[in-house]
Amino acid sequence: MAALEEEFTLSSVVLSTGPDGLLGVEQSDKTDQFLVTDSSRTVVLYKVSDQKPLGSWSVKQGQVITSPAVCNFQTGEYIVVHDNKVLRIWNNEDVNLDKVFKATLSAEVYRILSIQGTEPVVLFKEGAVRSLEALLAEPQQKIETVISDEEVIKWTKFFMVFRHPLLIFITEKHGNYFAYVQMFNSRILSKYTLLLGQEEKSIVQSFTASADRKFISLMSLSSDGCVYESLIPVHPSDAEENQRVVRSVLLKTVVSGSARNGVALTVLDQDHVAVLGPSMSTSKECLSIWNIKFQTLQSSKELPQGTSGQKDSEKHIEVELRKFLAAKRTPDFHTQIGDIVTELLGRRKAEPSFYPRNCLMQLIQTHVLSYSLCPDLMEVAIEKTDVQLLQLCLHQFPDIPESITCTCLKIFLSIDDDSLHETDINMESVFDHSHTAQVEKREGQTEILQNGFTAEGNNHSNCEQELHEKPQDTAEESSCPVIPKRAALLNAVLHSAYSETFLLPHLKDIPAQHITLFLQYLYFLYLKCSENATMTLPGIHPPTLNQIMDWICLLLDANFTVVVMIPEAKRLLINLYKFVKSQICVYSELNKIEVSFRELQKLNQEKNNRGLYSIEVLELF
Repeated sequence: MAALEEEFTLSSVVLSTGPDGLLGVEQSDKTDQFLVTDSSRTVVLYKVSDQKPLGSWSVKQGQVITSPAVCNFQTGEYIVVHDNKVLRIWNNEDVNLDKVFKATLSAEVYRILSIQGTEPVVLFKEGAVRSLEALLAEPQQKIETVISDEEVIKWTKFFMVFRHPLLIFITEKHGNYFAYVQMFNSRILSKYTLLLGQEEKSIVQSFTASADRKFISLMSLSSDGCVYESLIPVHPSDAEENQRVVRSVLLKTVVSGSARNGVALTVLDQDHVAVLGPSMSTSKECLSIWNIKFQTLQSSKELPQGTSGQKDSEKHIEVELRKFLAAKRTPDFHTQIGDIVTELLGRRKAEPSFYPRNCLMQLIQTHVLSYSLCPDLMEVAIEKTDVQLLQLCLHQFPDIPESITCTCLKIFLSIDDDSLHETDINMESVFDHSHTAQVEKREGQTEILQNGFTAEGNNHSNCEQELHEKPQDTAEESSCPVIPKRAALLNAVLHSAYSETFLLPHLKDIPAQHITLFLQYLYFLYLKCSENATMTLPGIHPPTLNQIMDWICLLLDANFTVVVMIPEAKRLLINLYKFVKSQICVYSELNKIEVSFRELQKLNQEKNNRGLYSIEVLELF
């Protein structure tokens, strides 16, 4: 009697399964080992008894696995197809899939099928079937077209019927279904039209099949929630004609008729089938065992996470990711990281409530990602207004487009202070300026600012007077106009790479009040740079003077007409004007000093060529 046992985890480390779920799970040549193929680029050999992977292989970036990996039970090797036509064969000792045996076929493959007792076969998308051995002998052999135009393969199964291999595949065209049966001992291919019963007006969602000496029992689970059966003869009377078989009801309403996806059907034995889908009573996802003979439900188990991949919770993924990152890195580590990020984001699109930010933070900190490798990552962070993740991306990614940089800047300037106080942000680039401001106030501001810049003062025409004028500190200029956490975010923008040509148009889209705030912050940073002779800011990784100056120029170039009309920006513009004027004075004096030193150097050279006695007069400004 069939029954449901306790569940076990087949694989908990295949993180990159994506919204389409796994591409396939196939038995290997060992009883407790399975080949798990994700929906993009990776194959993992998983050992159930040890609950761990024994090996992992990935195709190169840009390549996609299109047929799940299978085991050749005769040789113990593994076979996979990527990009529809490229066949790869490898074993446990191989590390890099790019270096294993490769054969490019002349037609697109639907699936490779392999079972115990015979060699694998290849089913092409056009319906032709070839043994693996025949293909390896002549990979570019011509592959005939078996199915008609617009006919698409929907399902296939390869099994042994009393020591003889048999392949069946189902096609669909314009709502009509056809079954093709390939007997390898006689090389006969038979075609059958599956006729709808009078009561059936639904879409087939899942197929399964079993066989005895006389008939193939083809079962289908349809969208009306019923299981139908068609009996196809193993030895057809006339293989040339398009024969017809009728589908009859086998089980009524085994799942909810409202099911549109995520349902499956499989044969357990002669009297039992297993059905996956929403139950009739609760509409919750269930795995059920039905007795065909007595038309009864024998056992059922509710699946709380649904049938759409089951895959895992964010916490569990985070734990498994830590284990993966702690393991020894393989040559394709960067490729695996890219796959994991891509598929996590893919699940995010399919499941909006899913946002594994801690996992994404860990993956970014591996230093192998870039914007071009995972462009959706920053878009999701922008959608979630995740300033911590955006700050990390700005620090780590060297190729962020200017439009994305400006979008980050808008968020950093517009987010409210209360939200920032609750956010964990990297503060390495920010130095606490409040202490130095308090010290300056206690000392009465008696020292002259170095580097020749005074924040306040009348508009003197004499540069010497400006250089010697004592500063008149104000609260506006001695205190930072933004809170430290916002300053850290803005510093991340200052450090980002950009092209002026591409950045300027996007800066024009930032609201004027935010431009003013950013200019005030940049002006504050410049004042702090001016407080010491080195013209640098304190801190572990602060903005440089060049970055500050460049961004001031960029913002004014892009928004000067708008800023000049804002009353709040008037004082700032006056200060910036004075700051530019003072810099002209500073550089003028520095130029004079440079000329003086050149004269000294010149006189020193002439002195070496003169006699022992000379009188020199040097006039300094």
